[in-house]
Amino acid sequence: MPSRLETLEALCARAPADPFPYYCLAQEYRSQKRAGDALAAFGRLRDRFPEYVPQYLMAAQLCVEEDNPREARAWLTQGIAAARAKRDAHAQGELEALLQATPEPP
Repeated sequence: MPSRLETLEALCARAPADPFPYYCLAQEYRSQKRAGDALAAFGRLRDRFPEYVPQYLMAAQLCVEEDNPREARAWLTQGIAAARAKRDAHAQGELEALLQATPEPP
């Protein structure tokens, strides 16, 4: 029986026009404490689906957890723009709140 990770990778291959399996794959890496793989997966998701708003908060939170405020702030800034474009005020508010709480890097 394939692992959850293998199943998600297969879903990404079968549904290349759907951002959700890519998002789930990134989140699965994150849940497995594979931060580098998760950030790479979020990066691929962003490249393919920059309008997919949920990815930005999750990727930024991971960057904060990994003590990378510069990258977190980049994800948040891009996410705020994507949320504005989608008129998603709730997501925009969450992204802005985390941006305010994330320190400027030295």
